[in-house]
Amino acid sequence: MPTDVTMPQMGESIFEGTITRWLKKAGDPIEKDEPLFEISTDKVDAEIPSPIAGILTEIRFPEGATVQVNTVVAVIADSADASAAPPAPAPEPPAESAPPAEESQEEPVSSARRARYSPLVRRLAKDNNIDLDQVPGTGIEGRVTKEDVLRYLEQREAVSAQPTVERIPEVAAATPQPTTPPTKTVSAPPVPAAESVPPRPAALPGELVPLSKMRAIIAQRMVESAQTAPHVHTVFKVDMTRIVRLREREKRAFEQRNGVKLTYMPFVAVAAVESLRKFPIVNASMENASVRYHQNVNLGIAVALDWGLIVAVVKQAEERNFLGLARAIADLAERARGKRLRPDEASGSTFTLTNSGIFGEEFGTPIINQPDSAILAIGGLRKEPAVLTDAQGNDSIAIRSVQHFCLGFDHRIIDGADAGKFMSEFKKTLESWNYDIG
Repeated sequence: MPTDVTMPQMGESIFEGTITRWLKKAGDPIEKDEPLFEISTDKVDAEIPSPIAGILTEIRFPEGATVQVNTVVAVIADSADASAAPPAPAPEPPAESAPPAEESQEEPVSSARRARYSPLVRRLAKDNNIDLDQVPGTGIEGRVTKEDVLRYLEQREAVSAQPTVERIPEVAAATPQPTTPPTKTVSAPPVPAAESVPPRPAALPGELVPLSKMRAIIAQRMVESAQTAPHVHTVFKVDMTRIVRLREREKRAFEQRNGVKLTYMPFVAVAAVESLRKFPIVNASMENASVRYHQNVNLGIAVALDWGLIVAVVKQAEERNFLGLARAIADLAERARGKRLRPDEASGSTFTLTNSGIFGEEFGTPIINQPDSAILAIGGLRKEPAVLTDAQGNDSIAIRSVQHFCLGFDHRIIDGADAGKFMSEFKKTLESWNYDIG
């Protein structure tokens, strides 16, 4: 019996999605949970898996189409239906798909794993002489995705380029019209494979490039937030020396013990959650002419992607200890970059953290992630001289690790006094850290 494939709802406030790529063609066989197509929304870019195993008999919307949720976008016939109706896979038969005999020669992959790879992944592997058994998979049940292959290629390029660093400017300059003499590639076999990597779309000077679906809706949401909430910002400088020393002392043992790297983000997250519990107005939201005090702290973590920005959400963060927050944040960030977030993990935040300091800035003045009422921007961590006063009132100059944090808040429901109290508590929690890190 044919099965309809519908546009999924990738978040509580998402009502449509854009089909960015079909990973199968009409007539192609597909396994259950094998990626079928990619979609883009303002919250998630994701690979959508097939609900059943069978034959893709119909594609109802082309790439680039924006479709409302729950609309049928494709039809899949199960294996029994497909064998009973052989003409079904005929719509676009040999246009680009390879016959089974050629498929078995594409790359040295065991037949047991072959069904786990999409045609695009197999084609990339064949074109670039990649053994897919050597590529770590980040997809569902460890499947190798397009991003995994491209990442593997980048790593291989980086390794192969190390002995010939002085030639990199020449290769880059020759990219538009490859004229590199064959003799330069004889001693470095990986170079020809690198040349066959599909070029990433890049804007050229003077070119007009349309916004992606995700970027267009991000732009819309940012304008709406700026027009909806009167933004006010306050900046606090925090002495992070105690945290820095603790992290340097414990980071290796922490990773060995828990299987996750010890970054500064869980320290900030714990301090934010503890402060939000004491000042719930900062964790509240405006609803019409009322204020909604949320029962839980759903901590949004802004994750920068190559194609945009997404806010992954740690639900009920107040119920997690330090290790639980560290694991949740690392897991969400990794799956956001691999397009593997679930819809409910990209919506429902009540307070957001954004780490703009990783790019070297002192601090940023962030736009609130609606319907939250506050967002905390994490500035760059750096050393600077500071005046310290001991218990006897004596002053001395010392080198300290400091960091700026900027709270952006909605002045309709949060006054400057409330924001100041929240940030003072946040600062005290970090500077006098006494929590077990696990």
